[in-house]
Amino acid sequence: MRRLANEDIMLRPLAVVCGGGGFIGGHLVAHLRTQAKYRVRSVDIKPPREWYQRFEDVDNRVLDLRRQDAAVAAVEGAAVVYNLAADMGGMGFIENNRALCMLSVLINTHLLMAAKDAKVEKYFYASSACVYAADKQVVTDNPGLKESDAYPAMPEDGYGWEKLFSERMCRHFHEDFGLAVRMARFHNIYGPHGTYAGGREKAPAAVCRKVLEAIRSKRHQIEIWGDGEQTRSFTYIDDCIEGIQRLMASDVIEPINLGSSEMVSINQLVSIVEGIGVVTLERKYDLSAPKGVRGRNSDNTLIKQVLGWEPSTSLKDGLTQTYRWIATAMDRERKPAA
Repeated sequence: MRRLANEDIMLRPLAVVCGGGGFIGGHLVAHLRTQAKYRVRSVDIKPPREWYQRFEDVDNRVLDLRRQDAAVAAVEGAAVVYNLAADMGGMGFIENNRALCMLSVLINTHLLMAAKDAKVEKYFYASSACVYAADKQVVTDNPGLKESDAYPAMPEDGYGWEKLFSERMCRHFHEDFGLAVRMARFHNIYGPHGTYAGGREKAPAAVCRKVLEAIRSKRHQIEIWGDGEQTRSFTYIDDCIEGIQRLMASDVIEPINLGSSEMVSINQLVSIVEGIGVVTLERKYDLSAPKGVRGRNSDNTLIKQVLGWEPSTSLKDGLTQTYRWIATAMDRERKPAA
């Protein structure tokens, strides 16, 4: 019976998740392996012990996709390729590592070339809301960024330019070579099984960690970057994965927002996490810290029109799950080695 089951699996088409050792990639691999539709290959540059999620029934490979030969090896035999691989992090990371962020263009370039040559049926590219023009994000009461607001181009320096350029490359590979591409502009994805410390974490995870640290140290203080009035929307990981799969099943070839439209200030984000932790903290504001654009939100008109769906997990519900996971992870770190 096991042999027959293995033979059945080998007959399935192959889905390759690039960046599978990362936060979103790990969740996507976890989802795909439960669908019984694909064999799954997970590719990441990090050593396996550093992957956020790793599964023994998946073809796990350590490859540097900035190299063309590695990209060719990664997509060999693939029917579907998901490109979530990038050198990135939260605002502190992308504002201080612009060259590293730009070098991710090598990943998408080599994967597109390899996917074309391997006759891949469908190619997904993970873009970002950082592609949007800065002059559309100068007030806290942001009405929502429409897909057309990426032009005239004035994206986040470094990371945003790489994402916007890579979108164009995907488009032209579709136009010139017939590669079926799908592109989603992620708006601040968060949730369990991701980084929450070390400098690459994004605001939801960072705030959860800081609140937990304040409670456990009994200092009851929290540092907030900027004045806390800058606004964002944050998208729970389950909604992100569902959105990717809905987009892949569609015929939408233009970049599309994949984000919550529930906009909050960073101060409001802190208040929600304080409520989850049942604590009120003294707030210290670091006005010299990286803070990004003044206001950003996702306009979901297009995704509702073409997919009949939009992210729906409330920020409070998603943060509750994230806070609990980070608390457990921090508990594990505090335990002495056996």
